[in-house]
Amino acid sequence: MKNENRTLPLAKNLGRIHVAGLHADNLGYQIGGWTIDWRGGSGDITEGTTILEAIRKAVAPGTAVTCSEDGSGAAGADVAIAVIGERPYAEFLGDRSDLSLDSDGVAIVRRSKEAGVPVVVVLISGRPLIINEVLAIADAFVAAWLPGSEGDGVADVLFGDVAPTGKLSFTWPRSMDQIPLNVGGEDYEPLLPYEYGLTY
Repeated sequence: MKNENRTLPLAKNLGRIHVAGLHADNLGYQIGGWTIDWRGGSGDITEGTTILEAIRKAVAPGTAVTCSEDGSGAAGADVAIAVIGERPYAEFLGDRSDLSLDSDGVAIVRRSKEAGVPVVVVLISGRPLIINEVLAIADAFVAAWLPGSEGDGVADVLFGDVAPTGKLSFTWPRSMDQIPLNVGGEDYEPLLPYEYGLTY
């Protein structure tokens, strides 16, 4: 969704990569609802590989991978990867009148950026969220949706083993006031248009 200054794909032999966010090392958050349990869960709800584990597997032996849930500790790293998003939900229990990214997610990205390093945001969600603030400050932004039990698939894209090919199957709104927002509708000014998607 964004890739300024060719931030992605990342080199595997960087000196240090800092990974941040509650979703980076939480298999349940990565999988989402309608999986092992109806509403999903947190932590090791099944066997699999978290995104943090996948990043550690993907990098060169000499590359350090550090992590923090709140985004602290990124100073001095070659890049920060902030893995943020929604907690699992299903059906009406996931209904929200405001789809804004939660303040914790925004704070994680801001804290990473304030460390003075390039920031890659990986969004874990089952629907488009209002992401204007973090999209504006991120150097690169990947919508990973709910990637399932194998974080290796996300790492493959981050490090360029596989080029991203996805295109938006809907329009991504700027604000809740725009919803519903459809191609051909009056005042069509989305954050990202229908069928948008970058690649390498």
